[in-house]
Amino acid sequence: MTTVRAQELIEMLRLQPHPEGGWYREVFRSATNVSPPDGRPQRDALTSIYFLLEATQQSRWHRVLSDEVWVHLEGVPIALWTCDAALRTAPAHVRLGPVDLHGTRPQHVVPAGQWQAARPIVAHSNGDYSLVACTVGPGFDFADFSFMAPDGEEATLLRHHWPDLASLI
Repeated sequence: MTTVRAQELIEMLRLQPHPEGGWYREVFRSATNVSPPDGRPQRDALTSIYFLLEATQQSRWHRVLSDEVWVHLEGVPIALWTCDAALRTAPAHVRLGPVDLHGTRPQHVVPAGQWQAARPIVAHSNGDYSLVACTVGPGFDFADFSFMAPDGEEATLLRHHWPDLASLI
């Protein structure tokens, strides 16, 4: 259920449903092009979006072939999970939100090609949504984006080794 503040943000920022979950709107796309060193075609140098997750939403396991910077703007902290592309190491998470004594920080970089997933850390009285900005460089292109296939090898590994994170597939 969308609450008053989340609905205000969705309307004021003109957010639309995102394929990975939540709501988003692109707010910047650089006019400058760059050539990624990995052989991909030219990309815009930088892109940026608003991204909102309501309490019951999540950003499904996915990867982007460019570096992505997450910056918490408002609402409850987010658990941002990352793992190497081959799932050789255990997924780790950071708490993205206002700085606190528990290690929560407002910004985190997800290196190119890493698996990532996120969900709000909802406590009974702390709120019902998280608003972040995500900046990608070289700029985001859906050709550089992929979901973890529910029936793929990565999902099988994740379910076997870290079943508590399988709900993010």
